Amino acid sequence: MTVEGADLVEGIWARDPTVWTGEDEAKWLGWLDEPMRDIDLSRAPVGEYEDYVLLGMGGSSLAPEVFRRTFGATNFHVLDTTHPKAIRRLQDGIDAGSTFFLASSKSGTTLETRSHLEHFWELAGEKPEQFAVVTDPGSELEALAEERGFHAVFHGEPTIGGRYSALSAFGLVAAALMGADVDRIRKRAREMAEACRGTDNPGLKLGLQFGEGWGRGRDKICIDDTPGGFGLWAEQLIAESTGKDGKGLVPAPGESPAAPDRQHAEVRLPDPHELGAEFFRWEFATAVAGAILGINAFNQPDVQSAKDRTNEILAGGDDPDVEPSGSLDELLGGAEEGNYVCVQAFIDPTDDNESRIMKLVELIRARTGCVTTHGFGPRYLHSTGQLHKGGPPIGRFVQIVDDTGDEIPIPGKPFGFGKLIRAQAAGDFASLQERGRPIVRIRLEDL
Repeated sequence: MTVEGADLVEGIWARDPTVWTGEDEAKWLGWLDEPMRDIDLSRAPVGEYEDYVLLGMGGSSLAPEVFRRTFGATNFHVLDTTHPKAIRRLQDGIDAGSTFFLASSKSGTTLETRSHLEHFWELAGEKPEQFAVVTDPGSELEALAEERGFHAVFHGEPTIGGRYSALSAFGLVAAALMGADVDRIRKRAREMAEACRGTDNPGLKLGLQFGEGWGRGRDKICIDDTPGGFGLWAEQLIAESTGKDGKGLVPAPGESPAAPDRQHAEVRLPDPHELGAEFFRWEFATAVAGAILGINAFNQPDVQSAKDRTNEILAGGDDPDVEPSGSLDELLGGAEEGNYVCVQAFIDPTDDNESRIMKLVELIRARTGCVTTHGFGPRYLHSTGQLHKGGPPIGRFVQIVDDTGDEIPIPGKPFGFGKLIRAQAAGDFASLQERGRPIVRIRLEDL
């Protein structure tokens, strides 16, 4: 698709859905206004607690995680795994009686987040002053917070999808609790938004690079590594926005761009507060790329499939089957030029385990010559999972599981966190198989 820059920019700011597919895109463009919208952070208890814990997944956790890493907020913790060992390690590392918990979910129904909330609600002694939520108005989570008398409810903007919500309450409440200068972050975001109104603007340039590169077969976006892990956030934005209708850009943080199917994407963060500008630049760029690909950049039609399979497995009552399956040698031997390999690790996300995963990633890169990405489950289900299922059929998948250890019950549920993460692994495996995606499963101890 050939796009005139001026017309494209004008159409985006005019909220014209025909820029993309003419469907419901206009109702999801609130992110364009978010840098200018007032956000009341006066109820954020900054500096009043020894530790802060954010409970969230995907768009509710990735911007806070990047803020946490970028600003070095050692007393701010982001929980976006259901692995019992990780949950136990977090609760052993804090004093629940002097910790503030922030549950973050746009829909208010996210299974992982609601399970985390119930667990820590009990652990902290059901003290409402230690809890707050970030959620869209009228959600079940807001109703629960009001029923229990939580410290605060911070509202998201209903016209913004989760992956475009970094500059809304979903990102900025967390940033405020870390002690970051939110006014400065928002100022840079406003300046970038203004810069993205002209044809010679940073977001348009990056988006045209993405889209025109895709048209030339350069569909892998090699994102600069940064100390704050900007790629963690950017890969959800790109993958979930563009990976559908058999098309898609494959985000590859830290990957070398030196191959014919790849392009380099620079991250501009000379100062931590530049995150405000960079979040907006990449959001605008992704919207531009979606227009060039001719897809709806704001829906996620294939994400639900893994959730449905997970729920079916949990409802069945039996322990999920996560036994090894398939041959890694055969999977890698079948890789072709232009493919990518994704390592999906439903394991305890420790530094040591990440090092083990990265050794496997390097081995796969060396053997196949393919872009090789990786993600911890279930976090990646809310991030790159849409691309894996709805994008081009060029992915090859390696699922890794481990011993989940002693079970941690989930209050009000007939299953615990260990069974939940095993069901999520089994559910995604089945969902990918149903779509004919090549996938194997191996155990961590066999690496």
